[in-house]
Amino acid sequence: MPLAEGQQVELTIDKPATGGRMIARHHGQVVLVRGAIPGERVVAWIERAEKRMAYAVTREVVEASPDRRAGLEDPLCGGALYSHIRYERQLALKSDVVRDAFARLGKYPIDDLIDVAGSPEEGYRMRARLHVRGARVGFYRENTHQLCDAAPSRQLRGDTMAAAQALADACHKLQPDTLTSITITENVAGDERAAHVELSPGATTEAAGLERASQDARLRGVSAREHATGRLISAGTPRVSDPLEAVTGGRTSGGAIGRHAESFFQGNRFLLAPLVHAVAGAVTDAGEVLDLYAGVGLFSVPLAAMGHLEVTAVEGDHASGADLRENARAHEPRVRAQVTSVETYLAARTSVPATVIVDPPRTGLSKDAGDRLVRLRAPRIVYVSCDPPTLARDARRFLDAGYRLTSLRAFDLFPNTPHVEGLAVFDL
Repeated sequence: MPLAEGQQVELTIDKPATGGRMIARHHGQVVLVRGAIPGERVVAWIERAEKRMAYAVTREVVEASPDRRAGLEDPLCGGALYSHIRYERQLALKSDVVRDAFARLGKYPIDDLIDVAGSPEEGYRMRARLHVRGARVGFYRENTHQLCDAAPSRQLRGDTMAAAQALADACHKLQPDTLTSITITENVAGDERAAHVELSPGATTEAAGLERASQDARLRGVSAREHATGRLISAGTPRVSDPLEAVTGGRTSGGAIGRHAESFFQGNRFLLAPLVHAVAGAVTDAGEVLDLYAGVGLFSVPLAAMGHLEVTAVEGDHASGADLRENARAHEPRVRAQVTSVETYLAARTSVPATVIVDPPRTGLSKDAGDRLVRLRAPRIVYVSCDPPTLARDARRFLDAGYRLTSLRAFDLFPNTPHVEGLAVFDL
């Protein structure tokens, strides 16, 4: 009989699944188990049951893995579903997750282990969106709207959490229940910090109030965008920046990468330079580099500073695009910023670059963007991905078009969580 909700069952854990759970089987039925490690024997409680699959949580460890350790009290707060696993084993499991995605979705089995660059487990995160309820600030527990304390996850530094809480307190005193979230961002050194706040529907604020709140939280600046009008209200300087020397690990100096608190930026301060170094190392020495989903210019601006003569950076988000233009200005004409969607840009593109860098959102390339990129026939594609399944799916598209996968590695940008950043290189 299929498993039923509320049932307890003893299971042997097989391997990791994408998303943080582990795969077990019970009389042929797949069970996705939270709080387990491959190789363990556990007693699991069935949370939800479907015809062919069930979801369960570990209630008792019958035979423990040598890699088990004390995890966070609430692993669902901050998505820290790997916190009970010794860190070296976490990296091995993330290698397995990437390999499994390529085998199942990309139809491309990989026999060798994939190198996953590790990170310190605490204080790594320099950008995060925190939810606000009244004067409380924190993460949502996974798959819920239940607010939880983000501090125990130790993803953010203590002074970062203190600044976010001070900002929430100050805004609540000025006008209660005005905020729904705070996106806080800081530079690698942690000596510059700014925030962008999301207002409740119908709420308004003024620069003077934001200025007082920013000062209370000791931030460089705070910005907010009104729902009804889209108007951006700013106080102080809601931007942070890093010298190129820090972003590139010393490969170049002079200039900086700045970004508004509203703009997306990679979140791990310890792996930022290794990631930029790896992408730059994958780019061919000569010819134009086309950087799609360029963000604020994390890859394109350092490449221009390193001596590449032709770099075109494309970003569709207006906040990130404005930062891209500002960051590129000091390196013109080596780098040209295009603020438009990738699909629109590729539709008009006729010449063939030597290398294309793509760093798309979690959903991967849209069908239109993927089809146009394949038709462009660039000799090399360097793909940065925050989601193994969509990376594997897009890899299959490139392989079918005649590309070869020549390199695949990963970076653990979010320790103790199931997230992993992939870097794949495809050549014609």
